[in-house]
Amino acid sequence: MQHVGVLALDGVLPFELSIPARIFGAARDGAGGPLYRVTTCSLDGRPVRTEGDYGLTVAHDASLLATVDMVVVPPSTALGPIREEGRLPEALREALSGIRPGARIVGLCTGAWVLAAAGLLDHRPATTHWAEAGRLQRMFTTVRVDPDVLFVDDGDVLTSAGVAAGIDLCLHLVRRDHGSETANAVARACVVPPWRDGGQAQYVERPVPASSATGTAPTQRWALERLAEPLGLAEMAAHAGMSVRTFTRRFREEVGTSPGQWLTRQRVDLARHLLESTPWPVDTVADRAGFGTGVSLRRHLHAAIGVTPHSYRRTFRTAGAPGRPDRLG
Repeated sequence: MQHVGVLALDGVLPFELSIPARIFGAARDGAGGPLYRVTTCSLDGRPVRTEGDYGLTVAHDASLLATVDMVVVPPSTALGPIREEGRLPEALREALSGIRPGARIVGLCTGAWVLAAAGLLDHRPATTHWAEAGRLQRMFTTVRVDPDVLFVDDGDVLTSAGVAAGIDLCLHLVRRDHGSETANAVARACVVPPWRDGGQAQYVERPVPASSATGTAPTQRWALERLAEPLGLAEMAAHAGMSVRTFTRRFREEVGTSPGQWLTRQRVDLARHLLESTPWPVDTVADRAGFGTGVSLRRHLHAAIGVTPHSYRRTFRTAGAPGRPDRLG
C-alpha cells in the first residue's frame, strides 16, 4: 500500500485539498482492500486557514513528508513570497528538503509554484492554471511551462492545471500504478470522467461556440464505435456533414484538440484496455484498436505513455485473464 502525504498550507483551497483522499481513497484491489493511505499534514501540525471562512485541523506536522511514498501540494491563495519573489519561507523549505529520495512529488494547480521555488521543476516540463502560467514562466525561467495541458507527468515530479485537472492527474497516477481497470473503477465510484480529452486551451477565456445539433459530438460517438476501421479526417467530416476545414475548426473549438489527436488517444486507450483484459497477440490488439500493425501500436503507445505493449501488459495485466506464453511484445 502506498502512503500519500498531503501538505496543507495556509490559504489552501479545500476542494483541491480533498482530491487526493477522494481519488486515492477510492482505489481498491481485487479483494476490496485499499491501495493507498492518504494522510494530511501542515507545516507545524497546527490548524490551517483555508480559502473559505473556516479552518482545518490536521493530526500531523511536516515530518510526515519524510515517511511517505508520494507528497501532494494542493494550491493556496496565500503563497506570499513564493509567488511574489520566487522564494520559499524557511519552514516550508526545510519541510520539502526532508522528503525522502525516491518519493513522487505532485503539485496541484498553483502548488506548482511551491515546487518551482524549491528548485524541483528546474529544466523540467510543468503546468499550472492557465491564468498563472505566464507569470510562473517569467518567475522561474528554467521551468518548461506548458500552459495548454491538463497535467504533466515527468516521472517522479508531476503537476496539474486548475481545479478538476487535479482529479485528472490523480486518476492518471492510479492508472499508472494499477492499470486502466482500477482507474476506471475509481472514476465510476467518484462519478467523474476516467479521461478528459484536450487540454486547458478549451477553458481559456474566449468566445465559446453555441452548442447545436451541428456539433461534432454525434460524430465522436460514431467514431468510437468504429475505432478498428481506417477512419480518417475526411470520413469524420463527411459524417458530420461539414467540410474538412469546418469540421477541424469546430472539433478543436469543442474538444480542445485536433480530430487526429483525439482519434489516436481513443485508440491508445482501447489498446491499453485490450492489453490488460485479453490474451491477444500485439498484432491482434493493434488491428482491433485501429492501428493496423503491431509496429504502429508500439510507436503510438510509446509516444503516449513511454512503454512498449509488452511492458504495459506485463505491468498491468488484469488478474485472472487467460494466460499465454510471454512472447507478445
